[in-house]
Amino acid sequence: MKSMRMREAVREAIAEEMERDSRVFLMGEEVAQYQGAYKVSEGLLERFGERRIIDTPITEAGFAGIGIGAAMVGLRPIIEFMTWNFSAVAFDQILNNAAKLRQMSGGQLSVPVVFRGPNGSARQVGSQHSHSMEHFYVHVPGLKVVAPATPADAKGLLKAAIRDENPVLYLESETLYSLKGDVPEGDYVVPFGKGRIAREGKDCTLVSYSRMVHVCLEAAEVLATKGIDCEVIDLRSLRPLDEDILVQSIAKTHRAVVAYEGWPYGGVGAEIVDRIQRLAFDELDAPVLRVTNLDVPMPYNATLEQHVIPQAARVIAAVESVTYRSI
Repeated sequence: MKSMRMREAVREAIAEEMERDSRVFLMGEEVAQYQGAYKVSEGLLERFGERRIIDTPITEAGFAGIGIGAAMVGLRPIIEFMTWNFSAVAFDQILNNAAKLRQMSGGQLSVPVVFRGPNGSARQVGSQHSHSMEHFYVHVPGLKVVAPATPADAKGLLKAAIRDENPVLYLESETLYSLKGDVPEGDYVVPFGKGRIAREGKDCTLVSYSRMVHVCLEAAEVLATKGIDCEVIDLRSLRPLDEDILVQSIAKTHRAVVAYEGWPYGGVGAEIVDRIQRLAFDELDAPVLRVTNLDVPMPYNATLEQHVIPQAARVIAAVESVTYRSI
């Protein structure tokens, strides 16, 4: 194990996979000369050269399409969006090409491309830079979607994504880039569809991913002082989704709160709630609640922004409701 920041873990995964496989390359805005908008690709241009670390113009649809085409002919591109919000410009490429070409070609073509970049809330970057975009993409058959919450998973999930034969959307949290944690050295790979128990508990299950895992852990510590012992699940992978970890935890706690960034109407959390009520209905002793962003575009004002984003206090209130402590 060695301690590193999230951005360093992402960089290490890219570098190790580029060393292992000459077909891997990185393309995106400011990834080369500027060393990455968030310094994720720092040092990679000097190490691998301009043929494999490629700067692009501000043309998301264009370089997403180049990545898909390169994957179709045998390369393994990593396409970086400066923010996942900008992927909306390339949505047609991801939806109608990356996700569908394998099926439309009868399995003759595969598209082993990774799309990655920062997702969700940041700090005062306005409504056009603060969407949680995973909710749009998990809806699409043919795509895999992952969202790491720790530096270790950042490395392990990205290595798995680069090696996968399908298009993978790898969503980083802009607010976690400086998070430090222990990361296994060497060829560490985290398989898709396998969540982890971030905290053991017996009274209520908190289900989350990415930045919100840490908010749930914060809430769980406060709730423990009130005599409520929460289990915290880090899903890691949103498509495929680990149903087993949900069912096993609900069978133990009999209550659940699903916490995530993004708007409340539809979304990943609604899908998780559906899985829980279908697969573990008889184990539930209370309705499953969701904690989400407020149903508004993200404000620029710092105080209003923090009001919109889910905080530990709202998670605590939801847990107190399903455990009937707030009555």
